Parts: sequence; structure tokens; C-alpha cells
Amino acid sequence: MKKFLLGTVALVALGTASAVAADLPARTYTKAPVYAAPIYNWTGIYVGAHIGAAFGGDNSFTTNDPTLAGSKRDAAFLGGGQIGADYQFAPNWLVGIEGQISALSNSDRTFTSGVNSFRDRSDWLASVTGRLGYTWGPGLIYAKGGVAFRDDSGLSATAGFLPAVTDRNSTGYTVGGGLEYMFAPAWSAKVEYQYYNFDTTNVAYTNAGARALSYTDDLHTVKVGVNYRFNWGGPVVAKY
Repeated sequence: MKKFLLGTVALVALGTASAVAADLPARTYTKAPVYAAPIYNWTGIYVGAHIGAAFGGDNSFTTNDPTLAGSKRDAAFLGGGQIGADYQFAPNWLVGIEGQISALSNSDRTFTSGVNSFRDRSDWLASVTGRLGYTWGPGLIYAKGGVAFRDDSGLSATAGFLPAVTDRNSTGYTVGGGLEYMFAPAWSAKVEYQYYNFDTTNVAYTNAGARALSYTDDLHTVKVGVNYRFNWGGPVVAKY
């Protein structure tokens, strides 16, 4: 009898539980959010500013004036701006073009005979370069090269060196490279090395007879800067 009663109670309890379960709403399932890495698009036009320093390159010179001594080119502070356009392809490569100009604080090289002196000064540098880069998300490493320009009135001499005949190039070439990092949707920061070469400057002057001077004209520069990008390929988008 006890077994019969226990079995009856168990069946009633099971039936009640089944009825309650049938009345409950169906359980819903939600998927956890899936994170996708931000998409960085380097394609677009940009403008920016930079600061840095310029240093003289080859300090050698040749002359037939035994009294002439020459100094190396002074280190100079520089600052300026740039404008450019980039196109990202394939999908981590980038090609672009950039125009840049920098003012120089005091980039002088001086030659003196003890009484008279001759000075070569550059007040500004400019360049138009192409660049090729490789991107990985917010990072970009690149090489650049193209045409370099400088002011063409950077020569001065004391009366003892006049009249002077000079062959000084205001156009040359430039090569360099850098690292750029996109730290916000429209902003990037960069550090860059750029070398400028204006071939050889030749000077002839009438100081105690016919004298001549020849020296290589080149500069090394290091710059840091920021760029603001106007993306025609779309903004940087983070997907979730």
C-alpha cells in the first residue's frame, strides 16, 4: 500500500511540474557582441605642420687660397608645413605626393681669410616628393624622394672677396623616410628624416689675385609633425 501511495504522489508531482513548464515562456538566447578591429583608411588629402633641426652634411672644401679657412654649416632650427595626398591599395600599401616648405633659423657656412669672409646662408628649404609606404592599422612606414628647392640669394661676402662669381644651385634632390601613426580618426603624428643635396657650389673671387673655392652643399634634417586628413575614401570606422 505504501509503495502504491508513493508512486501516486510521484506521478501527480511529475504531472504538475510538466504543466507548469508548459505554461512558462520560451527561453530567448542573445549573442555576445563581437568586436571588430577599427578600419584605418589612409586614402585622402592632408595638411599639417612640422618642427625640427637641420645639420650640415659634407664639410670638406677645396681652394687655391692658402689663407682661407672654412667652418662647418651651423645647426639650425626649422619649422614649416606640408600638404599632400595618399592612396591606399592592395590593401596595406600606400602611394602619395607631398609638398613641404621649412624656414631655417640660422643655417650658415662661413669661409674666412682672417680679414675678409664669405658666407653661404639658407633661409628656407622646400621639396616636392613622391612617397611609398606600408601600413598596418594605425601605423605607416614610408620612403620619399623628389625635387628640393632653397632660396637663391644666400651668398654674401665682404669687400675683399668682391667681385665674386658664384655657381650655386637653388634646385637639387631630396630623399628620406619616416614613421607616421594615426592617433585619432582624422589626425596622425610623424617623425621623419630628410636629406637635401644641392650638388657643388663654386666661388671665384679677387682677393690677392685669382682665387677659387668649391664645396659640397647638402643638409640633413630631422622633423616631427602632425597631419589632419580629409579622407575621400571614407572615415575611420570602428565596428562592433
